[in-house]
Amino acid sequence: MFSPDELFTLAQKAAGESHSFFAKNKKKLIKADRLVQMLHEEAFEKTDCLQCANCCRSLGPAMYDKDIERMSKALRIKPSEVVTQYLRKDEDGDYVFRTMPCPFLMPDNYCSIYEYRPKACREYPHTDRKKFYQIFKLTVRNTYTCPVAYKVIEDLKKRL
Repeated sequence: MFSPDELFTLAQKAAGESHSFFAKNKKKLIKADRLVQMLHEEAFEKTDCLQCANCCRSLGPAMYDKDIERMSKALRIKPSEVVTQYLRKDEDGDYVFRTMPCPFLMPDNYCSIYEYRPKACREYPHTDRKKFYQIFKLTVRNTYTCPVAYKVIEDLKKRL
């Protein structure tokens, strides 16, 4: 497992190569969903998110009405109170957490609202998504934060 600083440095060094890889292999990537799914599963078998939680410390996911409703149920407060207490609007007009790290990240890296967490958190780092080629560039950005995203991209470059 990499420290957040080590991962950032590795991802920064690999980003240019990753973007070149995408440009040269776009047609192959369109047909690579099964391979990417396999790489995703392999990476998660070797990665313990509870040892990392870098995404919860540094990324503010966009949240939508359904996310806010779910969080309000978990917290047993009104959706408007979730907005007032925990959220703000970002430059794109999306709701994001008012503060980082995530206010629901506990000292042991567990999420206090795990079953009710926002959709973006549920799906992160999005490496198991169909039509992966559509989010390749986003995944390269996620390599700066997530060891799974880094491993999937690096293994994909080796295998494709």
